[in-house]
Amino acid sequence: MTIVRDEYPSSPMVLRGINQRAVFQQYQPVVMLQKGYTIHWNGKAPNVTYLYLINFNKNDWIRVGLCYQPNTDFTIVLETFQRKSSALSSKIERYTPVSSVLELEKNRSDKKFYFDNSTGLLFLFLQAKYNRDGHSYCSSQGCERIKIVTKDSAKGVSNCMAKAYPKYSQGPAVIKQMPVKTTVPCTKCGTTQMVFTSDPHKNYLLVQIILSGKDELNRGQQAFISVNNTMFSFKNNGILVVVVDACTGTVSGNNLFSGADINRVGGYLKSGIPQRSVVLLSMRGEVEIPNNLSEALKSLGTAKPPYLQSNGSVAFLGFRGNFKPSWVKLFTSPAGHGLIQIEKYIPLQLEEYGCTRAIKSRRKDLELLKKASRSH
Repeated sequence: MTIVRDEYPSSPMVLRGINQRAVFQQYQPVVMLQKGYTIHWNGKAPNVTYLYLINFNKNDWIRVGLCYQPNTDFTIVLETFQRKSSALSSKIERYTPVSSVLELEKNRSDKKFYFDNSTGLLFLFLQAKYNRDGHSYCSSQGCERIKIVTKDSAKGVSNCMAKAYPKYSQGPAVIKQMPVKTTVPCTKCGTTQMVFTSDPHKNYLLVQIILSGKDELNRGQQAFISVNNTMFSFKNNGILVVVVDACTGTVSGNNLFSGADINRVGGYLKSGIPQRSVVLLSMRGEVEIPNNLSEALKSLGTAKPPYLQSNGSVAFLGFRGNFKPSWVKLFTSPAGHGLIQIEKYIPLQLEEYGCTRAIKSRRKDLELLKKASRSH
């Protein structure tokens, strides 16, 4: 099946049925309200077609034109289908023909249809009569659907695109204006990540790294590393390293290397960090990256010594231990390429780190099971 929006006839959407072997195919195109569409088939048009108004609120509408062979006879009714009982409402409304599209468009809520025999298009409006029940995809009265039955026995391909356009082409029209572009910084935009895991008994460390270059600092953008919402800020330009115990989640080190001390950062990363540690590294301002930093990052989990541009920006999530976690990541950008923002949930207390379960997780399910067992 192919569906075409009248505003963009050169960009049809081809849909494949949900179950190719089923007798009845189902198609679920996403449409824009208050627009016109035509529907075409890659074979003979079906003798029975149902058009469901899914996620339509009351009075929402679109216009559709379905392709059929010329001189086809139609029986069209509006039904309300009850999903729970699989029953139809006793009230069925029949559609009657009109002689033109203009007459059809006089009142969208009327149960009318127009068949353009010259193009093979059957036009009608799909307009919801009832409100939806909460977020249900059907109305409070049931699923509104239009049933189209034909007696056509012709076996030709029902594709009317060549005749439908440009006759029924429409120029793009704006239904709702875009909001005015804001001229001030957005202070509460976006959202933070949430942990979704198949093991709800794991503990996680929330890590945020904001890396700022010279231009960002001039605009007032701060650079910092945050661990479980505890912020570690830069006092000066340089390289900040925060070390967290991977078994307990406590911060065990917080060191800023600036000025001449920057050359010491490689040695610190190689020999100054204890085993089973999460290592967080960020930069602020224009920093000349020391030559020994690349080898130091390899000792903390990168596959090989990375290439680091002399005045570029670097942010890093690493691990000191005999295990290479999948969350180890290196972020780089050339000089002057702006802000780096990272947010990551890092699992804690894994046996692979060499940890024993220092923090006992509260198992509510086991507590309820024990309580139920004691009551019997």
